[in-house]
Amino acid sequence: MKSLKIFSIVSALFLASCGGTADNIKEGMPAPDFTLSDAYNNTFSLSSFRSKSPVVLYFYPKASTPGCTKQACGVRDNISKFKENGIEIFGISVDPKEKIKVFIDTYGLNFPLLSDEKKEVSKTYGVLNALGFDSRVTFIIDKSGNIAKVIRDVDVEKHAEQVYEFALKLK
Repeated sequence: MKSLKIFSIVSALFLASCGGTADNIKEGMPAPDFTLSDAYNNTFSLSSFRSKSPVVLYFYPKASTPGCTKQACGVRDNISKFKENGIEIFGISVDPKEKIKVFIDTYGLNFPLLSDEKKEVSKTYGVLNALGFDSRVTFIIDKSGNIAKVIRDVDVEKHAEQVYEFALKLK
């Protein structure tokens, strides 16, 4: 267990040094619009939620890795609170749809995970790192379509509760 914690810390430090810190996105600015598909070819556009609900977008590095699994399962286990309060939540990675589908099916994930295989949205949001995958960064978008909060130092253990509490204040 101790070696897993050390590995997680070293991995986090390594990934942080690879860029993808979303420095181009500032709180208060309009969230860049996008359209992406999930593993089941359902298409989602950020602009379709404007004036309807707060939106949580969380970018994650790789499906089925320990930190990403912990983060996604936290959302899965709390999804009823998000739905009951009209808060949309999406995970985004550069993984192909096939890999995301296996991730969803393996862990019973019950919310959309979107594939940005072309890496366009990840580049726009400034989260694509030098290794070619997403850094772990979360954006909370208000009903007006503006960035209300950027979380660059994500704690995968507390992520779901943290973003829920913040997004709830935007209702």
